[in-house]
Amino acid sequence: MAGKAAAAAETAARVYPWREKLAKYKGELTKGVWGYWELGAWKPLGISARKRARLRKEVLLAGEDWTYDPSRGEMRTKRKGHKCDRIAAEKRANTVELMKKMPQMLLDYKKRRWEKKMKEEEGGKS
Repeated sequence: MAGKAAAAAETAARVYPWREKLAKYKGELTKGVWGYWELGAWKPLGISARKRARLRKEVLLAGEDWTYDPSRGEMRTKRKGHKCDRIAAEKRANTVELMKKMPQMLLDYKKRRWEKKMKEEEGGKS
């Protein structure tokens, strides 16, 4: 039984020797995941996506690092839900803040109106 398990492991290693494949396709894997631009033309990789995925899986299962994946972008922070609901809540919060400032705003308005009235009276007298 132990001989069969060893033979099976040896066969599996022989069927897909990932270290040799990794060395063979190292140049292609560094060019990107899907392909690359060369002299203004798009060139697909020399290794198929299926073979690349299988090689990646074997490397990761062996406990090695796979450094050929592109860096992941940041997660979207866009909120879900209806925009009108979110805007309504923001407007209500803004209204509360403005209502706190309202007495000062009214005083400023009355002062501006009074100054304008005084300026008109001065202009009319002279």
